[in-house]
Amino acid sequence: MLLVVPAGSFAVASGLGWVALPYELHLVSERVPRAFCVHMTASGLALLSIPIALFVRKLRGPHRAIGRIAAASVVIGGLAALPVALASEAHPIARAGFLAQAVVWLVLAVSAVAAIRAGHVARHRQLMLGVVAVASGAIWLRLVTAAAVAAGWPFAAVYAAAAWLCWMAPLAIVAMAAQRDRLRFASVV
Repeated sequence: MLLVVPAGSFAVASGLGWVALPYELHLVSERVPRAFCVHMTASGLALLSIPIALFVRKLRGPHRAIGRIAAASVVIGGLAALPVALASEAHPIARAGFLAQAVVWLVLAVSAVAAIRAGHVARHRQLMLGVVAVASGAIWLRLVTAAAVAAGWPFAAVYAAAAWLCWMAPLAIVAMAAQRDRLRFASVV
């Protein structure tokens, strides 16, 4: 949670052009400048607003308002991530991982909004935990790549694997926890 604010702030600042980008991201920004800026800014706002919505979940009005900002940020950031992933300089396996991450993020967010509109609060909560898990991939990716560089591991291979594992592992943990909770509930009923 401590890394959400710096990661989200850096994404917004880089999307707005306030912070210089690492060379590889600069190349992507040159290929799809509008999509890249929109992706970084909106996804950064999502990283910042999702935890706030979580913290104020018991306050209906603020939760709804911040939740709408978070959902819009996820949808805009996720849609912009599609061309960004395709324009990346990364290995094709990494690009496919980023593309899949964007699609899963979008599906989870849209499903979470549909669930709450239908009055399915528990389903909404589970889906939003999935949104958080997928969003956390941005933070995990940076931690893993920094560790890979520090350890002298082959960057391209680590980056390709991390592009998938950094969002799939947290999502799998959320899914297993949800399954465990369903089984616990079923044994009580």
